[in-house]
Amino acid sequence: MELRQLEYFSAVCKEMHFSRAAENLNTTQSNLSQQIKFLENELGLPLFDRIGKRIALTDAGKLLLEQSQLIFERIDHIKRAITDLKQLEGGTLDMAILPGDGDLLFDALLTDFHLAYPNLSISVTETMDVYEQVMEGRRDLGVTTVPSNPDDRLSVIPLFHEEFALAIHAEDPLAKSKTISFDQIQQLKLVLFGPEHQITKLFHARCQEKGIPIYNPIVTSTLSTLLSLVEQGIGASILPRLLLDYLNRDSIMAVTLLNPSLSQDICIIHRKDKFMGQAAKVFIGELQSFVQRVEKHSARSLG
Repeated sequence: MELRQLEYFSAVCKEMHFSRAAENLNTTQSNLSQQIKFLENELGLPLFDRIGKRIALTDAGKLLLEQSQLIFERIDHIKRAITDLKQLEGGTLDMAILPGDGDLLFDALLTDFHLAYPNLSISVTETMDVYEQVMEGRRDLGVTTVPSNPDDRLSVIPLFHEEFALAIHAEDPLAKSKTISFDQIQQLKLVLFGPEHQITKLFHARCQEKGIPIYNPIVTSTLSTLLSLVEQGIGASILPRLLLDYLNRDSIMAVTLLNPSLSQDICIIHRKDKFMGQAAKVFIGELQSFVQRVEKHSARSLG
């Protein structure tokens, strides 16, 4: 069985017409028919039922078509992988991340990655629909919370455990405390992201569980505004401890939340059945190394 014969067979299946398939293949109808006959003789079964001038796939033909498509997909995968391996610096990478994660994970990392691979095209989109966009094939990678019931086609790579802390002005009396009970949050004026943000959703869920009311928080859509309001002493906020340690602003203190603590697991996701370029693989490794460096820095600052 030759690859060319499978290509001829697939072309006939697409058109369900020998002469049109031969024209598309730039060959003669007699040559096409002969190649299909060779294939049928080798398999020992007819691939087409010939009904007058019409043709239809036999059961053997349907099976061969299904397997041929898989073969062509793998060949395409191999070609793309080889090309991608040779052209890493000219590849593309499209990823989706949760809002706010870019300030922790990507600002410094993307700068270093661009310097190492200046011709690599990278697109980073902040969205609450990371899971959906990766599953739809619109993004190569996603950085999001660990899905509770992931699709079988999805690969989930653990990245880090994200703990949240109270971000408060350094001169506030509570800033002198290393920990704060979750109940005490209701005494504070809060500055929060909008209700669609993952941090806000998680925070509100814990408040409901504890029966803690949150009155009239200041809501903003940008991290820079939120941090500015905390630095001015206008309100306190709930933010990832890694982010606060990474930013290391003198006027903002991170106080640990207790009873309950607030945390979530962050992961990298991608489709198993979608070609992953060398650029994506390299970036995943760089992202994992970057997170490890940030975590070590955070541990030292806590110590």
